[in-house]
Amino acid sequence: MPIRMRQAIRLLPETTANRIAAGEVVERPAAVVKELVENALDAGATRIAVTLEGGGIERILVEDDGAGMGPEDLALCVERHATSKLPEEAMLFRIATLGFRGEALPSIGAVAQLTITSRPRAGDAHALTVEAGRKGAVLPAAGAPGTRVEMRDLFRVVPARRKFLKSPRSEAEAAIEMVRRLALAWPQVGFRVSHDGREVLALPVQAQEARIHALLGADFAAAALPVAAEAGGMTLAGLAAQPAYTRATGTEQHLVVNRRPVRDPLLRLALRVAYRDLIAAGRHPVAALFLDLPPEAVDVNVHPMKTELRFREEAGVRGMLIAALRRSLAAGAGVAVPAPALTQYRPSPGGWSGWRPRGPAPLPAAPAMLASGRGFDETQLGLAPPEPAPSPIATLPLGFAPPRPAAAPPPASAPADHPLGRPLAQLLETYILAEAPDGALILVDQHAAHERLTHEALRTQLVEGGVRAQPLLLPAVVDLPPADAARLLGFAEGLARLGLEIEGFGPGAVLVRALPALLGAADPAPLLRDLAEELAESGEALALERRLDAAIARLACHGSVRAGRRLAPDEMAALLRQMEATPRAATCSHGRPTFLRLGPAELESLFGRR
Repeated sequence: MPIRMRQAIRLLPETTANRIAAGEVVERPAAVVKELVENALDAGATRIAVTLEGGGIERILVEDDGAGMGPEDLALCVERHATSKLPEEAMLFRIATLGFRGEALPSIGAVAQLTITSRPRAGDAHALTVEAGRKGAVLPAAGAPGTRVEMRDLFRVVPARRKFLKSPRSEAEAAIEMVRRLALAWPQVGFRVSHDGREVLALPVQAQEARIHALLGADFAAAALPVAAEAGGMTLAGLAAQPAYTRATGTEQHLVVNRRPVRDPLLRLALRVAYRDLIAAGRHPVAALFLDLPPEAVDVNVHPMKTELRFREEAGVRGMLIAALRRSLAAGAGVAVPAPALTQYRPSPGGWSGWRPRGPAPLPAAPAMLASGRGFDETQLGLAPPEPAPSPIATLPLGFAPPRPAAAPPPASAPADHPLGRPLAQLLETYILAEAPDGALILVDQHAAHERLTHEALRTQLVEGGVRAQPLLLPAVVDLPPADAARLLGFAEGLARLGLEIEGFGPGAVLVRALPALLGAADPAPLLRDLAEELAESGEALALERRLDAAIARLACHGSVRAGRRLAPDEMAALLRQMEATPRAATCSHGRPTFLRLGPAELESLFGRR
């Protein structure tokens, strides 16, 4: 094998160096759009127009009405590391602008043809062209106040890079999405985007909430909950969707820090943690959140695209975001939360999809019933199984059965502070049909609903110091595979905090001495098998708090009213009232919906009345 001779170190030609550097900044047309629109925003623009041709590969034009540049600044702006945004080095650690590196324009000019026409408000217009890194002369031109930047033939001089671009349609979609994210962060600026002569986005100057509704749609607006918090010089505001409204991916999670759209891992993790026991596995919450904090408290110079950040107080940021979201999500079923529409609910193979919720105006909250931890087991809810009565039908000849007793009359209409209304009937011994104060029909999954009630009661007791345990008169022995038994015994201390007291009882056997009091007379064998499965799935590295949450979800499932359990009218009414008073009662512990709604408008639509 021939020995490769070591090459002498040499400086790269400026053109080659610029094209290499451009690879970090100009990845695709969307990156060009991002840099040019950010420059326009930093220049104080109030109107920005973006024109795309051929997906932005053939042509990108960005026009703004910002401050504009004179001929001296125009000649300098295409030089590498030339910027007006860092008047002194110390500003690097308290950056208040979107751009600051001075790399965008020279990087674009290195791989395409770039023409800039700019005019300050009290001056004349001038133009400059850069082609494949070669800068032309600054010449007088005609133009309105502001700046007009036109790019043509992206990657024409580096055809190898052009081969890695996607189809024009895909590139256009990415560029438009980039403008959407910037527009969300800057509602005080009007935006217009056209592609191949067709207008695809038009946004006037708007208030923040109106801009969110315009970009995320009416479905999100109907499902949105306000989020607000303030602490330590940080301010959080925005909207987050209720847990029933989710997506298969996290693309609709819009996070803005100091008016900069970001995809920061810390913020996305905080969003997941806040929703983690409210939505089904594989689903993602939808939110538009705006965090403002002092520029010196965040470092934006940690990622080439400036989409990831480093916070000085990471724990404080994460904690404030999680706490604010949980406060907004902690609403009882039907209380200040739009109800899911029955006709617009769409289950999907990957989990539970969002629906387009519609409902009455927010109603006053019912009194809290969680502090004591009472009212959630079957006896305390009035859900104890009735005594079975012998059926005379079985003792009579066929056809001579006596008439069935008449059903009890439904209770009187529910008052307006009961948004889930009054129960009408039980369907399939699984679902409760109720009438809301506005006449809408409510369909409640009795098992899913009671599971959430039990979950929240267990969680409340755990936070207050530990779940109350009920010792068994006769300890139960449960046989398990040796690995499952060892896994449970290794987590015995955590289970004891949940009211489940166990100890080893020989190879592959576990002795159960106490169960959580809220579960009543639950069978310990299936409960332990499910807990062992949950602990096996969660893995050893998962934090104790998360494992306790997972165990609570399993306990709640086993301690809840089952499908197939017949309920009396008073029992159904008690369940509805508890749902209204219980935080996060719109979904069960597994993220499935606890109730659906068929409103007057949906009924009229189904019968062709509108």
